Amino acid sequence: MMQSIDPATGQAIWEGEETATGAIPAMVERARAALPAWAARSVDERVAILKAYAETLKARSEDIARDVARETGKPLWETRTEIASMVGKVGISITAQAERAGSRSAEMAFGRAVLRHKPHGVMAVLGPYNFPGHLPNGHIVPALLAGNTVLFKPSEETPLTGQHLTRALHDAGVPEHVFQIVQGGRDQGAALIAADIDGLLFTGAATTGAHFRRVMIDRPHVILALELGGNNPLIAWGDADASAAAIVQSAFITTGQRCSCARRLIVPEGVEGNAIIEATHTLASRLRIGAWDDADEPYMGPLISTRAAQNAIDAVSALKAQGAKPLLPFERLERSDAFVTPAIYDVTGIDVPDAEIFAPVLQVTRVPDFDAAIAAANATSFGLSAGLLSDDPALWQRFVNESRAGVVNWNRPTTGAAGNMPFGGLGQSGNHRPSAYYAADYCAYPVASFEAEAIADLSSELTGRIL
Repeated sequence: MMQSIDPATGQAIWEGEETATGAIPAMVERARAALPAWAARSVDERVAILKAYAETLKARSEDIARDVARETGKPLWETRTEIASMVGKVGISITAQAERAGSRSAEMAFGRAVLRHKPHGVMAVLGPYNFPGHLPNGHIVPALLAGNTVLFKPSEETPLTGQHLTRALHDAGVPEHVFQIVQGGRDQGAALIAADIDGLLFTGAATTGAHFRRVMIDRPHVILALELGGNNPLIAWGDADASAAAIVQSAFITTGQRCSCARRLIVPEGVEGNAIIEATHTLASRLRIGAWDDADEPYMGPLISTRAAQNAIDAVSALKAQGAKPLLPFERLERSDAFVTPAIYDVTGIDVPDAEIFAPVLQVTRVPDFDAAIAAANATSFGLSAGLLSDDPALWQRFVNESRAGVVNWNRPTTGAAGNMPFGGLGQSGNHRPSAYYAADYCAYPVASFEAEAIADLSSELTGRIL
């Protein structure tokens, strides 16, 4: 039996059976048996079913948003936007499927050249807890549109959201064995990955992604799409008051539990940098923290669990032991142990770990000039998102040209990303298979054909070349 815990109260809000690990290979076999009929349906038929799924989500949006809020601790205003993004993802994925994984032909002297795309087969989707609906939805919808069958394992922290997503798909007309849910933790995930799958689509931690790459080293036929974390830089090189809101939004939205959150703030030495830090400190100190259903709507909720909060506290303690100076201390609130405050630490001149602290913790580095700012921004093995706050177009041109990240924003939070564009990074942040609009690319493979209505007489091409 597994439970879902509301991190704001510590109370169980759902319980259900884990999927037996021994049952997972048979589930994969059922998915493979269902594959030919699903793949044989026309794209228009699959599109119609996924549109019905979007309408089902829309009709249930408030109930789902409330359960996502209860399960993750996120404020209701944020979970409502998550469900809206899930609905919007269907239309965007339909457009991407036609553009990036559709078919086309060109007339040739002998007949025609044709490009088609075919599904990989049985896809395993492993979902994260921070956006337990939106992020797996971004893999699942394009995978189903392309004609794949899917086994979905939600995070063990957010099984209830997984149940909602599954019911909505089945009620919209996706056959039971075309989409199946696997509930459980690490053991169930390992059993699913070890089974006879054709693709693994994962959003989560870089360390887990590295493990998956090792596991799949001798299975090159399994398509592997990894959207991982980041140690993301934000350079603030302009007006302090104007920059503060974008810095706070970059670092502390979703209680710092977005892979694209700014983890490192880079500012100029001296008066200008001090002003930026002071303005950010003032605004961050005023953020309302609370439960999703508090009478006064909060900006931040708790972290996903007490364990996650303790991990973050331990990571910050290690920073302080190395000499990091608290500008805004990282503390627990007098509520459940999952509640923490936003934090800012000055790490200038300290060789801190190149690691993602998945919490509202911002590390500040002061640099003498913009060359040093770009060097500091790129001093990471990650490459997911990066940002510049400056009114100088010349600095932006330098930054966008010289930075190494898959999402690079100018005068906008690092967490901003368009659903009709690709999303992903390089280095430890991914394996060069960006999601969002480009998810269509890893959900189908291209087949190029020369075609003629009749067998051509090619004997003339052999004249003088045979015995």
